[in-house]
Amino acid sequence: MHEEKGIVYSDNPEKLLTVLDVKHLYGGVYLLKFSDGAVKLFDTTILKGEVFEILKNPEVYENPKLEYGIVTWDDGKIDCSPDFMYENGYEYNTKDVISVA
Repeated sequence: MHEEKGIVYSDNPEKLLTVLDVKHLYGGVYLLKFSDGAVKLFDTTILKGEVFEILKNPEVYENPKLEYGIVTWDDGKIDCSPDFMYENGYEYNTKDVISVA
């Protein structure tokens, strides 16, 4: 049970998954740290469609930004859902990582 804005709900609140940190590794591959503690690799080459064509440009893919927990590129003109990145990312063994942040 939880309460939001004076309304009591019988279920548990769903926590919104966000990206806490993004680090460009090479090409369109990124190391992502998520709000649930998971660290994953995400390859943008799986993103299809005309809107994502700009991610082939090194000036764009080498400069991701975080806006409200969402990875964006090209001054916020394109983004990718944290849920999509999480589901399509590859688990990363953090034992070998000195610092993700």
